[in-house]
Amino acid sequence: MLLQTLFTAMLAFSPFPADTSGYKLTWSDEFNNDGVPDPAKWDYERGFVRNNEPQWYQPENAVCRNGLLVIEARKEKVRNTNYDPSSKAWQRNREYAEYTSTSMITKGKFDFKYGRVVMRAKIDVRKGMWPAFWMLGSKRGAGGWPACGEVDIMEFYRGNLLANWAWEGNNQVAWNTGKFPVATWGGEQWAKEFHEWALEWDENKMTIFLDGKEINSQDLSKTINHQKGNNPFRENFYLLVNLALGQAGEEIPDSHIPAQLLVDYIRVYQRTL
Repeated sequence: MLLQTLFTAMLAFSPFPADTSGYKLTWSDEFNNDGVPDPAKWDYERGFVRNNEPQWYQPENAVCRNGLLVIEARKEKVRNTNYDPSSKAWQRNREYAEYTSTSMITKGKFDFKYGRVVMRAKIDVRKGMWPAFWMLGSKRGAGGWPACGEVDIMEFYRGNLLANWAWEGNNQVAWNTGKFPVATWGGEQWAKEFHEWALEWDENKMTIFLDGKEINSQDLSKTINHQKGNNPFRENFYLLVNLALGQAGEEIPDSHIPAQLLVDYIRVYQRTL
């Protein structure tokens, strides 16, 4: 209830940049050069990727314009290049995608351990939208998900903002989920403005902030993977930013498409010695 009370108070809160005193900027993208996002910093997920989502991820839906990264979800029919009508896998047995969007990742180009991660963005909170700014453990190939660890710094899903951690529990995924109804503090009116999300991370704790207010935290002494025995949140992570669309049959109103996720900047700071 304390976290919900803090969120309710945020409606009247004026956003300000995250406190980065004691930190050094080690990686950033200000998206100031018009055109394609910087290929030295970003790669892309492609095709149907996760959660039985309807959108086809492709680089073409992301562009830098007027100092912003614009990720646009569109309603357009695209042939599934991996189509196999005999396959039981949802990623392969759909002949076409009816929607397209972009998921940008720093995997293979930048990862890090500990520090402060900041994103200033304007998100779409209408029905059918699923924007996210998150992190996955870089050792995903060795451990798989959820053993690699997941941190959802910003995720909007079905009317709620989420601030989550996931790791390997006892025969199931272990979650720490912060769930906050956007309608409580303004809904679509709140979403017309830019807001700033931040993650503060050291060897003991991770804390997620929105517009300077703490919204959820995780004690890292509690995040040991049940089978692997390691602590994924004391290992390197990479960044993802994407605009997905409705899951599990959620309606995506035609009037809500095209939709955009607008990002002003993403910055990673680490402690100065």
